[in-house]
Amino acid sequence: MKDIIFEKIKEWDSIIIHRHVRPDPDAYGSQGALKELIKTHFPNKKVYIVGEHEKSLQFLTQMDNVTDETFARSLVIVCDTANRERIDDERYRNGAFLIKIDHHPEVDVYGDIAWVDETASSTSEMICELFIEFEKDGAQISEEAARLLYAGMIGDTGRFKFPNTTERTFMWAGKLIKKGFSREQLHDAMYETTLPILRLEGYVLSELKLRESGAGVVYLTKETLEKFQVTSKEAASIVNSFSTLKGIKAWVFFVEEEDIIRVRLRSKGPVINKLAERYHGGGHPLASGAQVKAWEETDEVIAELDSLCEAYE
Repeated sequence: MKDIIFEKIKEWDSIIIHRHVRPDPDAYGSQGALKELIKTHFPNKKVYIVGEHEKSLQFLTQMDNVTDETFARSLVIVCDTANRERIDDERYRNGAFLIKIDHHPEVDVYGDIAWVDETASSTSEMICELFIEFEKDGAQISEEAARLLYAGMIGDTGRFKFPNTTERTFMWAGKLIKKGFSREQLHDAMYETTLPILRLEGYVLSELKLRESGAGVVYLTKETLEKFQVTSKEAASIVNSFSTLKGIKAWVFFVEEEDIIRVRLRSKGPVINKLAERYHGGGHPLASGAQVKAWEETDEVIAELDSLCEAYE
């Protein structure tokens, strides 16, 4: 599959790379690094990355402005996005050929070519694997591509703490850090926080409800977010703030937005992505997201999470 994708990249002079909405470092890292790899090895190709600008990730890369007309003559590649509903910029439908590269469990089969590897720690790790095909053609990985891929990998592995970290992950990390980018600067930019978020984290730690099942529950209403002057997106950065708590098996953040309530699920063992899928979401077995329309529905989510935790040994 990697060879097929590389051959497709060679065929097209115009390539547009997408990722998912509400991006994280792996979405930006895999998307930006793939552009960098292609542009470095094929300098005459036009390569673009698209999606809504995310201010908190601007230290990684910047999105491009692409005209509607460009899509019709372009190869489109979607990185790190399990289902079509979450692809940022719906113009991906207008491309001439579509490739999917993703490491999430496949809940939506799309694309003329789809490469899905659930064993990969991140889509950035998959782009590292794809680089092998570039290397066969004489390519070298640039410092900038290495920086972006490393950012994506540490983002999705929690700095190599999560169980999705494998020997392969460490192997690629070792290769990437040889390229000379500043890991210190990258870590500082990725994990820097603000005083409002720090204060909200203190609130979350004091308001966490730990249930007998081992499920943790946090409620963040619009009023609470306004009080601490933190957005829903910014609140996502503290979802793992109590992951080391003794006795906790899985937890849920309910974050109220204008028209929905975001459901952020995390786990230390119980598989939660099927639960997320039942509430208009999905994700990884131990890290997923969903949404409900009213606070009354949150009781149903908690009851199901309780059941998963009680059944888990």
